[in-house]
Amino acid sequence: MQKLEPVLQEQPSWSDFPIILLVSGGRVTAESERLRHLRIPIGNVLLLERPLRPETLLGTLEVALRGRHRQYQVRDQIEQVIQAQNALRRSEKLAVTGRLAASIAHEINNPLESVTNLLFLLRSESSPEKVRKYLDQAEQELARVTEITKHTLRYYREPNKPVEVDVETLLDSVLALYHSRLQAAHVAVQKEVRFVPAFAITNPGELRQVVANLIGNALDAMRKGGTLRLRIRRESAIRIQKPSLLVTIADTGSGINQDLLPTIFEPFVTTKGETGTGLGLWVLQELAEKNGWSVRVRSSTSPKHRGTVFSVLIPLQTSRINLVA
Repeated sequence: MQKLEPVLQEQPSWSDFPIILLVSGGRVTAESERLRHLRIPIGNVLLLERPLRPETLLGTLEVALRGRHRQYQVRDQIEQVIQAQNALRRSEKLAVTGRLAASIAHEINNPLESVTNLLFLLRSESSPEKVRKYLDQAEQELARVTEITKHTLRYYREPNKPVEVDVETLLDSVLALYHSRLQAAHVAVQKEVRFVPAFAITNPGELRQVVANLIGNALDAMRKGGTLRLRIRRESAIRIQKPSLLVTIADTGSGINQDLLPTIFEPFVTTKGETGTGLGLWVLQELAEKNGWSVRVRSSTSPKHRGTVFSVLIPLQTSRINLVA
């Protein structure tokens, strides 16, 4: 019994291995009660009293094997669900990468078009002052391309583990990648930082994915223009369990229907119709739970207060709080 118990305790959650024990018949005694208590930790135990008929043994074996077969079916179903969830996560990650790639292409294309136009003007310009002016403008546009490239490389080279992150810089880098979309949609950006320096020990790549998703959703909700408000502030331990950094992303877009709001973090729930996958906020919530963040949302479709506000609460490390306090 003692050797069998550790092996059974290491079973996966779906497993409940059946054990058949042959016991001698008779009345209940102190010894039989002691043995019964010893069998309790083992779990799925079937007792057969001797002497027994062959039919009884065969029937008991059949029941045990059928039960074990059902356990294997449950295992297979669990594995299928896990595989499906992993496939959905990969799909959403590719979708986020695709949206960022499209934004990066627009950002790079604009300054390159400006450089092309400036080179055309330079070919037909004879005034030294205008030549210098055009060259300066071309250098500024190429510097903008360099900056976009740096932001992009930083996004794909970030470590996949918690490190010290400047959250304000991370926000700025995502805004730089969405610059063209913000301008094209006539969306004004307002940023407020109440906690400087805004450092947190967290996973930068996954935090960037969350921020990019929320800003992208805000832009989708403001296709006819609006205001994107970003705020970073410190939440003290008086209101919550431990000091945290609160990152707020608010838009003045169409808002989310109150009937839909409680389900927006569930898979395949979307407010974008056929253009949305319904996976973005589900993956966002899983990333938040994995990293110990808390995500809150409030939204309104009222004409006076229309818009959506997402807040991401990131716990702060004590050493960093003491350092910047």
